[in-house]
Amino acid sequence: MLGSLSLWVGFAAAVLSAVTYFRLATHRGGSPIIARRSFIVSVISVVAASLFLLYAILYHQFEFSYVWGYSSRSLPIELLITTFWAGQEGSFLFWTLCAVLIGVALQIYTRRKRIEYEVMAVYLFIVSFLLVLLTAKSPFQFIWEAYPDQIQPGTVPPDGRGLNPLLQNFWMIAHPPVMFVGFAALAVPFALAVAALWRRRYDEWVLPAFPWVLFGALSLGAGLILGGYWAYGVLGWGGWWGWDPVENSSLVPWIVVTMLLHTLLIQKKTGKLARTNFVLAILSFVLVVYSTFLTRSGILGESSVHSFVDPGQFVYLLLVAWIISMVGLGAAALSLRWKELKSQTVGVGSWTRESLLSLGVLALAFSALVILVGTSWPIFSQASVEPAFYDKTNLPIAIVLSLLLGVSLFTRWGEERREEIIRRSALALGVAIVGAAVLWVFGLKDIQMLIFATGALFVLAITVRLLIIMGKEDLKLIGAPLAHLGIAVMFLGIIGSGFYGQKVPTALRLNQPVSLFGYEVTYKGEERLPDGKSRFIVDVRKGATTFTLKPVMFMSDYNNSLMRNPDYSSSITEDFYIEPVSFEPAGHDRAEHSHSLFELRKGEMKSIGGYNITFERFDMSSHAGAGMAGGGSFAIGAVLKIEKGGKIETVTPITLYHTEKQPEAQKAAMKKGPLSFELYGLKVGDANEPSRIQINVLGLPDDQSSHTEAENPEQLVIEASLKPFINFVWIGALLILAGFGVALYRRSREEGADQQRRGKQRPERRPAKEAEVVETIPPSQDREPQPAEK
Repeated sequence: MLGSLSLWVGFAAAVLSAVTYFRLATHRGGSPIIARRSFIVSVISVVAASLFLLYAILYHQFEFSYVWGYSSRSLPIELLITTFWAGQEGSFLFWTLCAVLIGVALQIYTRRKRIEYEVMAVYLFIVSFLLVLLTAKSPFQFIWEAYPDQIQPGTVPPDGRGLNPLLQNFWMIAHPPVMFVGFAALAVPFALAVAALWRRRYDEWVLPAFPWVLFGALSLGAGLILGGYWAYGVLGWGGWWGWDPVENSSLVPWIVVTMLLHTLLIQKKTGKLARTNFVLAILSFVLVVYSTFLTRSGILGESSVHSFVDPGQFVYLLLVAWIISMVGLGAAALSLRWKELKSQTVGVGSWTRESLLSLGVLALAFSALVILVGTSWPIFSQASVEPAFYDKTNLPIAIVLSLLLGVSLFTRWGEERREEIIRRSALALGVAIVGAAVLWVFGLKDIQMLIFATGALFVLAITVRLLIIMGKEDLKLIGAPLAHLGIAVMFLGIIGSGFYGQKVPTALRLNQPVSLFGYEVTYKGEERLPDGKSRFIVDVRKGATTFTLKPVMFMSDYNNSLMRNPDYSSSITEDFYIEPVSFEPAGHDRAEHSHSLFELRKGEMKSIGGYNITFERFDMSSHAGAGMAGGGSFAIGAVLKIEKGGKIETVTPITLYHTEKQPEAQKAAMKKGPLSFELYGLKVGDANEPSRIQINVLGLPDDQSSHTEAENPEQLVIEASLKPFINFVWIGALLILAGFGVALYRRSREEGADQQRRGKQRPERRPAKEAEVVETIPPSQDREPQPAEK
């Protein structure tokens, strides 16, 4: 009751503050004291509601539907705290909490800059919408209100449903909060841009916006990286980025805000791209709202492993209204000032830093558009876009981006001769070409990949040199080259792990070593954990190095699905990664009817039922679509050549390995014969031992149908991966974030020094009549003396 009341009070106070600020900005009266104090009331109310929810979670108040749905008495305190943002209602509340706390800092900042009224009016409009969503999708709904047909009023369950096992991980404690801080932070550039258009201050907003854009890019980027690391170690995607629609929908705003960083820099240095900056500032937050709609409307429920379910028609309509209002507000502000902005639009010339940065921004825009279209595809079709689409379309863009990035670092602001640029970049280009030649010798034969690697090495050589030069001058200057160094290192990690990683499915029989990628892998048995999960012990040896991996697989009571947690060993040069697929105990009858199991080695012909049957090869490509649509499942086929009386037929039985249930063997029948085949076991061979399979043959004569040639020992089916230089991805990401952090620190120091300098140089307040003649600050800020003037 108190939590819901706090939300309603917060909503009413936010609306009152927004309306009062609007009246102040449009000279229609109003008191700045009322506007500010109403906002503080809203802040206190949201903080109080957050504390109420946290108290309800920690003290197991299961009368609340949200607390019952995401927590339980068995969870440790750190995971209980995580349940605050595990569901739709709690995550909306946490986002709103971040928004109002950032709003406090924004109010102080804009008051000092004398742009408070317009900026806070826009920002509080956004906060009001978040609070509207919270009142409609409240975390304080009683469980008997949520389930009126199942639970009697006043009935309190003894325990909660618990937390999704996928979220019971350290990185999920940090990933969502950091992401929501980024979402909230991107509302600030939106508000500053709309306010600048409102006030016709087309250049003055750039410097105040710069630290906020940096903060938004830093926090949202950190959230994405934490999410990628969580997916790598928990979801079993086999990688750090699976082009999942939910993560894509957060990646696109980050790309746009990164574009905005560079175009703001261009306007700061040259006065150009004024229109572009307003468009990007508005678009960055509009895409955050669109991301919220995609992930919370239920649209991505069938195409993403961690989207939210359908929130209900009313909340769905509110989300649509929020998108329309943000787009409408931004578009209206732009359209009203578009002609005036034309005078601010100046060409960027050629062979200058601003022209090359502009081309780089254009490349990023193409990438964002491709990802946005692919992610939005479920709106128009029941199918989802495969990861290969994103890889194929973004590779040329990444190549162009790396080359442009490298050359731009050697150019200067203003017009410049091409010969001078080539001369300065010759050494770095030479280093990149030599490095690419070395990679060619070590097996990088693909031309596109080689060009991509050359561009990354080019950027690497340039940024190392710039870091040395700028570091000697002033460490606060190394933010940009440090971030660009991170991009180069990350690109090299993506090439190594993403395009030259190896992946193979195989069956590990108990105590029988298998050679994979130069590693000797031996399955040692199953361990039952106290919570009922199965942990599989896999010993791995490479030369003198030995280690043990312990992947986990279990049937979750939370959503009645099969959960798989991978395990991996990491070194600076490569990761060896194992994802469990299925487990078959010893003596397990893998057919539901009378059957005959036979073992075939690759290339071996065996006579079965009067037919000569040869196992030729594995086939994963032609059946990939059958397995990938389910979010992580995959299909393995075995090509069988069947011969009798000179007639030859090819049959390919497949087994589907699902993420949420046991493997499914699909029967493949002969077109001109009585036999059908099911694939039940497999082992991928190596140079010393050929691959082999177990097949169940149906349709044999009665005297052969009960025959079982192959034994059924205990075995663990896995998907093993080798990921060269994947740690370069993490190192590169950390360097990018460190670069943003250094740049933000530098901007805050410059801001403080500038404020102190202006405070010392501020002249005596002029008489009113004189001020009316020469004052450039809009009269909307003159209703109350600003702090520096008091």
